[in-house]
Amino acid sequence: MKAEELSALEIQETWDRRRAGSRRFAVTLAVLGLSLAASIGLATAIGRLDLGWGEIAQAFLNKIGLSSFTLDRTGEVIVFHLRFSRAVLAALVGACLAGAGVIFQGLLRNPLADPFTIGVSTGAAFGAALLVVLGIEGAFWGLSALPLGALAGALAALVAVLILSREEGRIRQESLVLAGIVVSTFLSAFISLIKSLDEESLSAIVFWIMGSFSGRGWVHVGFLLPYGLAGLVLAALNYRELDILALGEEQSHYLGVAVSRTRLQLLLAASLLTAAAVSVSGVIGFVGLVVPHLIRILAGPSHGRLLILAALAGGLTLIWADVLSRVILPGGQELPVGVVTALLGGPFFFYLLKTRKGRGVW
Repeated sequence: MKAEELSALEIQETWDRRRAGSRRFAVTLAVLGLSLAASIGLATAIGRLDLGWGEIAQAFLNKIGLSSFTLDRTGEVIVFHLRFSRAVLAALVGACLAGAGVIFQGLLRNPLADPFTIGVSTGAAFGAALLVVLGIEGAFWGLSALPLGALAGALAALVAVLILSREEGRIRQESLVLAGIVVSTFLSAFISLIKSLDEESLSAIVFWIMGSFSGRGWVHVGFLLPYGLAGLVLAALNYRELDILALGEEQSHYLGVAVSRTRLQLLLAASLLTAAAVSVSGVIGFVGLVVPHLIRILAGPSHGRLLILAALAGGLTLIWADVLSRVILPGGQELPVGVVTALLGGPFFFYLLKTRKGRGVW
């Protein structure tokens, strides 16, 4: 076969793979999008108080002004202000954590990297808990102070992890998770110290440690949105560079990527997403670890597609984890959603460690 025929065949095979990948992405996007919308509706209907679909639909119609039918005030509050707002918040938090996981894993080229294992979530929880203890919970320029404190804690934890894992001027990927565990343990000890010194803040700090959506509502959606959107936009602007950085620092430099600036922007994006999530829900682990891996199997390594699909899948995962935390115990008690994600994600983490043993980290 002539060289020209071989070249044409290779080009055709490349285009066929791209078309197949695009179709798979479109199908996965449609399935996840519809599943997320349906899950928010179903989560609104699930709870200790049995409400019919007619009552739920009527509550929404009344809220948007399309009906004047008199509905019991208790039912309206439960549907719109408790269940629906909580489902929306869970979806947003899941999207932020999964998006941060995609960035950390791609940027650090480590499949075990996520906001929880790297210690960034604990750093964000420490920053938010410190503001709670100091009584600084107001708003500045229309933005809540808690996400700002969480962002500062997340960035400080990330810097500490990078310093600990750095040897001879380079970040050692195999040391990254170990450094994250060290920093997370250290900050957890500080959080415990704060709890022992200020018993009045005990319940609030326990909330940050265990992760929960109990008592959360629309005001917390407002807390999260500006920081989460900023993180997602910053990540979207750099997704092509993130693909190139996965090849390695030296190759990225030769391909024209401003490595230091791009890495800083991506780290800021991941920290913003983590801080936005932790500031309203506390520490919720394993979403940023498990979801990106599962989506990578379906969508491939392209970080642009990964960010979109992982955000949808992360929201979907956390909605149902929260539903499970609300209904699994008899008598109306709630499990912290962080406990549920740990119970579900822990076995996957062990499997990942086992299968990666003796091989590269990526």
